[in-house]
Amino acid sequence: MARITVEDCLDTIGENKRFDLVHLAIERIKQHRHGEPFLVEGKNQEVVMTLREVAANKVTFENIYKLPNAEEEAAKEQEEEHSDEEEKAAA
Repeated sequence: MARITVEDCLDTIGENKRFDLVHLAIERIKQHRHGEPFLVEGKNQEVVMTLREVAANKVTFENIYKLPNAEEEAAKEQEEEHSDEEEKAAA
């Protein structure tokens, strides 16, 4: 995707939802400013990267508040699996 447009994002979240798009983008930018990584590859400014996330359907109204915890939960699951493997090896 060479360029990102509002229309690309509206195709994902629904037509005539520009106001909703603004709110979704603002919430995601706040998460990035608190250290959340981008879910898409690129070297653009955070606003453009956030719009790329929305256009790629990786950030939605359904998952916006789950995203900050998703990485932590994945790390906990990996840690639990590793400790289970160690326990089995010790037994």
